[in-house]
Amino acid sequence: MRTDLLLRRTRMYFPRFDVDKVKIAPIEKGGSDRKFYRVRCSPEQTLILVKYNLEREENRHYVQIAKFLVAHRIRAPRIYYHDPDEGLIWIEDLGDKDLFSYRRESWLVRRTFYESALDEISRLHRLSDETSRAIRQDLPAEFNAALYVWEQNYFFDNCLGRNFKIDNASLRELAGLPALREIAERLAHLPRVLVHRDFQSQNILMRNGQAYLIDFQGMRPGLREYDLASLLFDPYVDLSNAERAELMAYYRGRQTENGLTIDGDFDDTLRLCAMQRLMQALGAYGFLGLVKRHKDFLQYISPAMKSLRAIVEPIKGLQQLEALLDKLIS
Repeated sequence: MRTDLLLRRTRMYFPRFDVDKVKIAPIEKGGSDRKFYRVRCSPEQTLILVKYNLEREENRHYVQIAKFLVAHRIRAPRIYYHDPDEGLIWIEDLGDKDLFSYRRESWLVRRTFYESALDEISRLHRLSDETSRAIRQDLPAEFNAALYVWEQNYFFDNCLGRNFKIDNASLRELAGLPALREIAERLAHLPRVLVHRDFQSQNILMRNGQAYLIDFQGMRPGLREYDLASLLFDPYVDLSNAERAELMAYYRGRQTENGLTIDGDFDDTLRLCAMQRLMQALGAYGFLGLVKRHKDFLQYISPAMKSLRAIVEPIKGLQQLEALLDKLIS
């Protein structure tokens, strides 16, 4: 949609703003099929305008999810107006400083920001089944064995195949490893909570030292360890093992002090979720970088591959995959 049409729509729905002063400027943001614009209504006030693809079902539910999060005191942008026929949403402008923007700051600074992000995701994970039932009809399919297998195949097809040119026969052999199917089944049988699904540094905005969740349209029932792994093993940011350990301990403390039990399998589940998440991310980098031509994503393949190699090493039955990863990153 042309910016003059967007401007006309904005003036229609926000008539109090001075018509001559409303300006719209595009914002470049990741590999999303959505388009983002900053709408300057006056020197003191701005909005974010989102144009989404009507054909993608999950985009239609963004507004309902945002309102649900805010209603349960989980920080997210407030919705000002939604035009579902045109696929337009005007939302609160929280600025452009995400957690990723602070990646070169000292750990003393970053740790506080990470802890704020973990506070928000902990609130989401603690919502009861009864509470979450109200939003589930607006969410994508829950994490099950089929979705975990899909993530694995996404990695094999778009990262190993498309980027590293591994032949199809080898890919089929790797995808058929019994351990991978067993991992998918094991994770699928664990109790689910609401998860963000893409809880990484570029989807966490920082405002006045507090974290706000964005890009949550993929929210669904899944494992809290998946969200935690998405943040701790985020390929966009280089976290040390000691920093990861601090954040993991902080998250566990936030959960237990609110009456939730962290069982003895937590660390093992976190490792398996980290494997899944890194496979999904690597598949996305290959697809977005080589199919969608967003070349910037290709630079994150190397750090993600190294993290995946370290994660996979102690997992039984994945020695063949480990050997290939070792070869590709050497």
